[in-house]
Amino acid sequence: MNIQSAISFRDILFSYGENPILNHFTLEIPPGEFLTVIGRSGSGKTTALKLINGLLSPTKGEVWVQGQNVAHADLIQLRRSIGYVIQGVGLFPHMSIEENISYVPHLIEPDNPELKERIKELMKIVNLPEEMLTRYPANLSGGQKQRVGIARALAASPNILLMDEPFGAVDGLTRKNLQKELARIHKELSLTIFFITHDISEALTL
Repeated sequence: MNIQSAISFRDILFSYGENPILNHFTLEIPPGEFLTVIGRSGSGKTTALKLINGLLSPTKGEVWVQGQNVAHADLIQLRRSIGYVIQGVGLFPHMSIEENISYVPHLIEPDNPELKERIKELMKIVNLPEEMLTRYPANLSGGQKQRVGIARALAASPNILLMDEPFGAVDGLTRKNLQKELARIHKELSLTIFFITHDISEALTL
């Protein structure tokens, strides 16, 4: 394993029953890399992503994240150190935007006096007005929800951001704007991003 890699897949085999999804899959992702993953449905894109945060375990082979073997890692701590953005966002409808963004940092450090300022900073990073923090998800547009989802994923200051077709449910113009924002965020924060898409133009853009 290259210990400098943010993410390392080492000769991975993953099968559902007798059906191999990933076979001899090896990949080294350096820190700060923006990797787009494209492929047809069932080709193993989301499977690979779930191996990174331990939601799935390989049939054979090893996955290493930031210098530790996922098979031997504290999965709760591992997942708290990785941001995760999915299509449809998955915001908690009964929580305000501020409560949604602060959810994971609050679990890690309930009495952090700097959390409110961190949330305001994140709103600037995803280009949303601060007054939106008191609103609820039902009052937001699809694009705004996706931006909040990105802010929530960044709230615990992760080094790695996993994104599973995060912009698939928004209209074309909003999608282009979100792509630009994500590219800017990646440049500013030097995150390692593992981005899944079925759209080849999106993959090439990012």
